[in-house]
Amino acid sequence: MWRTLCFLLVLTLPLPGRAQEFVEVPQIISDEDFYRLVACGAAPGNACTKPLIYWPRDRRLALRVGIAQVSTQFPDYKLDLVDAALDAAIDEINGAGAHLFLERVYEGEIDIPLYLVETRQGGVVADTGNDELDGASISIGRVVLRSRGDQILAAAIAISRDIRRREIASVVLEELVQAMGLPTDIASEAYARSIFSETSNSTVWLRGQDADALRRHYPRL
Repeated sequence: MWRTLCFLLVLTLPLPGRAQEFVEVPQIISDEDFYRLVACGAAPGNACTKPLIYWPRDRRLALRVGIAQVSTQFPDYKLDLVDAALDAAIDEINGAGAHLFLERVYEGEIDIPLYLVETRQGGVVADTGNDELDGASISIGRVVLRSRGDQILAAAIAISRDIRRREIASVVLEELVQAMGLPTDIASEAYARSIFSETSNSTVWLRGQDADALRRHYPRL
């Protein structure tokens, strides 16, 4: 059973095929290589493995973000932490200097809905009513993007009930940043403090190359 907090407009256009979700690098790479890695899965010096995708220009300054569903099996204290983490993540993205503005909403249509699911770590998401999330595997967080050409049409995020307290703020920020069209993680000890780190969930801010990648993807006019 779900506690339904607001309504979701469901779109029906197909997602592109899935590509590698992380790229390994041995050391710090250039700003340009970092951006291409997180934006299109390109290893330094190599071609993109997935398309560059963006939210349409007429939606970038009015993206609505909110919690769409909460499983009755999702602990209440974790719901409170996710709620606070979502506000903090929105502030980080809005303050990064990119041509983006996210709005926290509690009702109506949501561009980027969050589902707090009963699925355990390593399980398969079910019963959200979101066609892309249902049937997808999840570790502790999962973002799905739906696009046509180079335009993002919809995005959704799932958070597992198994998420640990200390990981919530970082995971919520990471998934929300990746919902902006930067879907690839980076696997490297050199990037353990990056929000895109494949192996670490401790960063709760956008700084350095993380913020630069968001600004490159959505430059101010």
